Amino acid sequence: MKLSICMPTYNFGPYISETLDSIIPQFEEGIEIIILDGGSTDNTPEVVGQYCQKYPQIKYIRQDKRGGIDRDMARSIDEATGDYFWLFSSDDIMLPGAIKSVLNEIKSGLDVYLCGLTLCDKQMSIITDHKVSMVNDGDVFALHTPHDRERYFSQAITTTALFSFMGSLIMRRSWWNKAPFVESFDKTCWGHVAKMMILMKDELTLKYLKKSLQLKRGDNDSFMDKGLVHRYAIAIDGYHRIADEIFGHHTIEAFHIRRVLVNEFPPKAMFFARIGFMDSGKIQDRIELDRIVCKTYIDNSLRNFLYLAVYNNLPLWFYRAARVIYRKARGLINARRGVAQSQ
Repeated sequence: MKLSICMPTYNFGPYISETLDSIIPQFEEGIEIIILDGGSTDNTPEVVGQYCQKYPQIKYIRQDKRGGIDRDMARSIDEATGDYFWLFSSDDIMLPGAIKSVLNEIKSGLDVYLCGLTLCDKQMSIITDHKVSMVNDGDVFALHTPHDRERYFSQAITTTALFSFMGSLIMRRSWWNKAPFVESFDKTCWGHVAKMMILMKDELTLKYLKKSLQLKRGDNDSFMDKGLVHRYAIAIDGYHRIADEIFGHHTIEAFHIRRVLVNEFPPKAMFFARIGFMDSGKIQDRIELDRIVCKTYIDNSLRNFLYLAVYNNLPLWFYRAARVIYRKARGLINARRGVAQSQ
């Protein structure tokens, strides 16, 4: 088997058909799909069952109860038989030609291929290509060497470059299996990241594939059940912990992990969360938001100083007004683009 597409899922019955329909036309010899259902309570078993009857390349494993994304992801990989596996979200869309591109790339035998993605809204209308890294398309890094690791980390724009988005990761299974599941990172959402960072210290050759191979569905985050502030905390606390425990707080790797988090959570993101809980009446989230703001902007830098000043002093009404103006302007631009494309 050449490539296993590993798909942990939970209650994504309304979306998984569209995902499978984007992959199945790309089937060729040596491809399998592993669907690990963490005990869905919706119609996922019925939907997937129909595909399994038609396509023997699809293997469906249903658990009695949800193991959590970290264990479910790990188990989906354990069930794979391919030389490489591609972690894939069960609500995203694989672009045409993606599998052929991946099969061509993995001939080089590297450990990890990190690919680009396109951000969409919940209805899969395209928004923009996601910013990942400033490195050049096709650049290869020996991340087990300090020089290449610093070079790669310093060019990261978002945590996607640091393995946060599972759909961007195609990995050599024999490399992945060199380390066990990281028990201490279970139920953090970042068990796979912790394992990759640990493996990195001994062996990791990575190639960056800038081209988008998938459409990522937005506004469908499984971890938003406790609100936006809690979702932010999962990312910020998790990556700070990875930085400190795996590399050490004062290392260059940890510094760049914190820098990337600032990129992902600028003041406008924090204000958005603040408006959300103010509108919903969840005032208790204010303490938690203030905590993660201080944690995100912890390093002594001019940017962090300015970001803290903006967050602490800019009135909410100003941000609300700016957001309304921005949305109207963006709507106008999109409308003009639509008219231009139709002509």
